[in-house]
Amino acid sequence: MRPWSFMKCAAPAKKDPSREAILINMDSISRRTLMGAAALGALLRAIPLSEIRLGVTTDEIDEDPATAADFLKRFGLHYGEVRSLWGKYNTSQPVDKIKEARTAFEAREIAVSIVDTAFFRGSIPADGTALDQEWTLLDAAMDRADILGTKVLRIFAFMPPKDGNTADASVYPRTYELLKEAAARSNRRGFRLAIENLKGSYVQNGADAARLLKAVSAANVGMTWDPNNAASVGEVSFPDGYKQLDPARIFHVHLRDYVKKADGSVEWAAVGAGEFDNLGQIRALRKDGYKGTFTLETHWRDPRGKAYSTETSLAALLKVIEKV
Repeated sequence: MRPWSFMKCAAPAKKDPSREAILINMDSISRRTLMGAAALGALLRAIPLSEIRLGVTTDEIDEDPATAADFLKRFGLHYGEVRSLWGKYNTSQPVDKIKEARTAFEAREIAVSIVDTAFFRGSIPADGTALDQEWTLLDAAMDRADILGTKVLRIFAFMPPKDGNTADASVYPRTYELLKEAAARSNRRGFRLAIENLKGSYVQNGADAARLLKAVSAANVGMTWDPNNAASVGEVSFPDGYKQLDPARIFHVHLRDYVKKADGSVEWAAVGAGEFDNLGQIRALRKDGYKGTFTLETHWRDPRGKAYSTETSLAALLKVIEKV
């Protein structure tokens, strides 16, 4: 009997097979409806993860990109942040190795969200030779990012000399000048520069970042916002530090967790075992229209190894995302 052929059946005086067909079809419809509802419910529950473009720093899983990509795929993630590959910073690897990494990522449908660099992580260049080395590094990073398929670079905003003062405002104008030059150079190749706030640098927290972004207005300069780094220097990074930032100038976000020790210093922790409000931060970013990428960069290390540590933090972070 074709579906719904019961409509043509005879009067119900006798045992009517069409009535049985109706019941069978209705039962089938009910089952399909329930199954469809369950599938839709699962889909709706998965929507936050599809909208929250979450990845992991690949070398915090494994230095081998194929192994890291397999891990990401197992968890249903589609992004990876690339820092080091096979034990070397990506900018120190030859182009052939970068192409090999790209092949590994592409085979597992992993997109590179951002390429990490050590650009401007040292002291302000003292002479032309030192500055030329920075420009060479920037070029190398852009070359590798192009191969890996991203136009976003993680950079820094300089460190003071040893025993120097991060609050030495007299050097700020020179940092702004060099960042503007970097913006112009990278913009010619279509790149965005995402400055990470880092303890010990001239941009440590949300307040520092707001100051810098006000001085450097280039549209392709923004932040890799790391609220846990900001907390490590005593700022209440969320909500206080975050509130000082223009969300449109946040290009990328690092997530992890920390605990504050008795002496006031910070120690990294597994996500959920610390005190950072990852849920509140993610919700605030989404409310403010943030559409960029997130990276779990756990830093916390369990004795069982970095892959175990990352998996532990990732499992907890995915539970946070379910609540977003």
